[in-house]
Amino acid sequence: MGYRVAVVGATGNVGREMMQVLAEREFPCDEVAAVASPRSTGTEIEFGDTGRMLKCKNIEHFDFAGWDIALFAAGSGPAKEYAPKAAAAGCVVIDNSSLYRMDPDVPLIVPEVNPDAIDGYTARNLIANPNCSTAQLVVALKPLHDAARIKRVVVSTYQSTSGAGKAGMDELFAQSRAIFVGDPVEPKKFTKQIAFNVIPHIDVFLDDGSTKEEWKMVVETKKILDPKIKLTATCVRVPVFVGHSEAVNIEFENEISASQAMDILREAPGVMLVDKREDGGYITPVECVGDAATFVSRVREDPTVENGLTMWVVSDNLRKGAALNAVQIAELLGRRHLRKG
Repeated sequence: MGYRVAVVGATGNVGREMMQVLAEREFPCDEVAAVASPRSTGTEIEFGDTGRMLKCKNIEHFDFAGWDIALFAAGSGPAKEYAPKAAAAGCVVIDNSSLYRMDPDVPLIVPEVNPDAIDGYTARNLIANPNCSTAQLVVALKPLHDAARIKRVVVSTYQSTSGAGKAGMDELFAQSRAIFVGDPVEPKKFTKQIAFNVIPHIDVFLDDGSTKEEWKMVVETKKILDPKIKLTATCVRVPVFVGHSEAVNIEFENEISASQAMDILREAPGVMLVDKREDGGYITPVECVGDAATFVSRVREDPTVENGLTMWVVSDNLRKGAALNAVQIAELLGRRHLRKG
């Protein structure tokens, strides 16, 4: 016997990817519902590459009673209105928005990092999926933290336009084409031209001069991994369609060499170490697309601090940063609590 799973926001980038991942990983579904806004009602969505087409149901009229799991990829607005209704109906909600991440009664889960925290889902029948840039970061940090205890992290992100949704990807394409043919370039989704440029600004600015994206990385890493870790982030949007990259500098309490770190990362769940120290011996966003792994390259010692390391981390933000992590949470939930399939 399998699960009844609803994917809310099924027509968006992450919702479609959730459908793909559910099918690829052969998640035990007896029934899958594609749920979306009223304007998408009746739109057909393919369930992975199975050839099976699902017609989108209107979220305003969807009854979550009798459904086991709802994967929400519809943003904070619909999550605020409909996730509590689904949870009250007995359906466990796994939400990809930022709305519930810092709620003390809602576990924030990366299965390779803090699987035991999922037991707290019963407080509200809600589980939060972390920010895409946080998810790949903590997968890489966790095994090193276990080995040598992390004191401080400095991270600079290079985040793709898909992190801003389909409109972000469309803007990169349209601006790139406009530049090649000599048409004027007008920013709409982003604050400045994104084609052939980088923008050190993701989400809104806060009073201290940081952006909300940078704040998310700080507080989510503390909640998922260890509240004692100090972290500072600079988050940058780059002209890449899919795949987030991060330059990560780590200071440890205990001694750890680059060689030891690489040995640890080779065996770490969810991590793929690719570090050949030669031309092309590292992973870039182009190579990570469609892959489940968090890739780590360019691991080296930082001689400017005691017990310091630097590394390069790349992952498909639509996968590990969103859809894949949500499905992995559903798998973990099934193994530990729901026990079907």
